[in-house]
Amino acid sequence: MNLVLQGVGDCKARLERISALTASANLTWLSDRAVRCEGIAFSPALRQTIEVAAQAAQLDATYSIGYHKMSEFKLVAMDMDSTLITIECIDEIADMQGLKKQVSEITEAAMRGELDFSESLKRRVALLEGLDASALERVYEERLQLSPGAESMLKAVQAAGLKTLLVSGGFTFFTERLKKRLGLNYTHANELEIVDGKLTGKVVGGIVDAEEKKCTVERVCAELGISPSQAIVMGDGANDLKMMSISGMSVAFRAKPVVRGQANVALNYVGLDGILPLLT
Repeated sequence: MNLVLQGVGDCKARLERISALTASANLTWLSDRAVRCEGIAFSPALRQTIEVAAQAAQLDATYSIGYHKMSEFKLVAMDMDSTLITIECIDEIADMQGLKKQVSEITEAAMRGELDFSESLKRRVALLEGLDASALERVYEERLQLSPGAESMLKAVQAAGLKTLLVSGGFTFFTERLKKRLGLNYTHANELEIVDGKLTGKVVGGIVDAEEKKCTVERVCAELGISPSQAIVMGDGANDLKMMSISGMSVAFRAKPVVRGQANVALNYVGLDGILPLLT
């Protein structure tokens, strides 16, 4: 069993301290912020000890049997809101209506898996009725930021020849701009209905929910002639679990507990480029 420990900032001393708990005879330093402990004599008790210690030291700990190679994968599929970017776009749009608190509470419940995503999205979008469509541009220009490590992660996987998919329960207004900005290959999201420059409070066509996200990953894989097991899928909310479940590597990024508990990899402290030390 192997273990990769990662952190941010000046964390080498913390990495040394936690890696010593593994009693690994073979430590491979991947950078000053990441170390691989190889050949661990794994036990549930040791894992719990390391996970508690790593959390206290604000380090991410990822276990694996053997090694994953970048060449094993052909696609990286990402959720958008709170994964590729730091915000929930619908919450920020709602802020333009003075309704951020009301909408964000619904968003949080949906991401925790407590509400049906499709119904929750309809409820939230309905509250945006009458808002000037220029608010979308304001959110993009003034509030949307990429998550830490997003650009370096994308540059690395694109340089290795992997295709990229942004599949979101958010909106095409944002996914299309990010596609152009970041050189993404595929995007799929919900389209807000706009009439006479105003949001109508409705979505055009079907809603991109958990099932549609999974089907989108499957469609893109089929188009590329690959298996979903050759995809890395990243998300943070309950509506990402279905697409994550069919992947070869599922990554929970600063995710809700229900997602962290089911993912292969949980990145709570490092950026999206935290997947790179996991790929030899």
